[in-house]
Amino acid sequence: MLHHVSVGVHDVERAAKFYDPVLKTLGYKRIMEFLPHAIGYGETRERPEFWIQLPHNQQHATAENGTHVAFLAKSKQVVTKFHGAALKHGGSNGGEPGPRPDYGPSYYGAFTYDLDGNKLEAMLMLPVKQASKAASRPTRPAAKAKKKSRR
Repeated sequence: MLHHVSVGVHDVERAAKFYDPVLKTLGYKRIMEFLPHAIGYGETRERPEFWIQLPHNQQHATAENGTHVAFLAKSKQVVTKFHGAALKHGGSNGGEPGPRPDYGPSYYGAFTYDLDGNKLEAMLMLPVKQASKAASRPTRPAAKAKKKSRR
């Protein structure tokens, strides 16, 4: 259904220092650059599926309250690596890795915020056996997201 998704950032090269290591945990890399305006990420040069870019209207980038991009992960370990890399590179916590039974019995994910306040998630749907084991374990409460002012 979707060809690509892009999020607005204040400074593309600064944002890339966050996104390069975080998206690497999911198997994505920087595959196109239109500096200083945009960078595209994906698995192959032919498919830049996620973009960071300066806003088209040349105004201040804002995430508002609805920007949310969920990346498909290959395993629970990858979800954990994604979350850890995001925190290590300046992102803030939006929800520890763990089952999300309110999203479905096999939903497993973690939430973070990038340097500009865009909400990011790594998630996967667990096989039924793994999902029932994960659901029986208590999840850690989500930390309050810290809004960072980067003007």
